[in-house]
Amino acid sequence: MKIEIEIIQKYFPKLSESQLKKFSELQELYKHWNEKINVISRKDIDHLMERHVLHSLAIANIIDFKKDSNIIDVGTGGGFPGIPLAIFYPGTNFLLVDSIGKKIKVVNEIASAINLNNVEAIQSRAEDVKGEFDFVVSRAVAPIKDICKWTNHLIKPGLTNLMHNGWLLLKGGDLKEEIKESNRKAVIFEISSFFKEEFFQEKQVLYISK
Repeated sequence: MKIEIEIIQKYFPKLSESQLKKFSELQELYKHWNEKINVISRKDIDHLMERHVLHSLAIANIIDFKKDSNIIDVGTGGGFPGIPLAIFYPGTNFLLVDSIGKKIKVVNEIASAINLNNVEAIQSRAEDVKGEFDFVVSRAVAPIKDICKWTNHLIKPGLTNLMHNGWLLLKGGDLKEEIKESNRKAVIFEISSFFKEEFFQEKQVLYISK
C-alpha cells in the first residue's frame, strides 16, 4: 500500500493523514469492484495510482478550488477525475455524472467506503442535469465542441476561484483541430511539465473560460 501511494506523496507532500488514507484505500477498492463491474481496463488496474489517480490530480496543478465551490464531473466513468479531486479538495462539492448506471454504482460504493462526504453521483446525461456549477471537469469523454455544448447551461458566469468559471478537460494528443472545431479559446497546460512519468507525455489539461 505504501509503495502505491508514494507517487501521490511525491508530487503532493502536504496531504493530510486522512487524505493519504483515502488515496491508499482506492487501489484495493477498485480492484475489488473492477472484477464485478469493469470500469478500468485490465492492463491499467495495476497502474491505478499513476494513470488514473495522479492523472486526475493534474487539475490540482492548474487551480486551487476554493471551499464550497461546486464542480461537476461529466462522463465520470469509474469516478475520474472526480473522486481523486474530491479527496484532494475536501471542502469542495462534487457531482459525478455518467449515463451508465453500473459505473455510478461503483462510484457510490467507493465514495461510501472511504467516507467521501463531498461527492454525489447520479446516472444522467449531461444535457439533462439541472443546477449551477463553477467548473465542469472531464477526462477524454468526447470532442471539446460536444462537451461544451452539452454542459454550457451548467456553468454559472463569473469568477468564483482565481480563474473564471469554465471547463477543465483532461485530453491527449494533438488538439489543434479539435480546439479549432470547438470555436473556443483554450489554454493548454502540458501535464509533462509537472508530472515526469512517461505516461504523461502528450497529455494535457485544457482550460476554457465560460
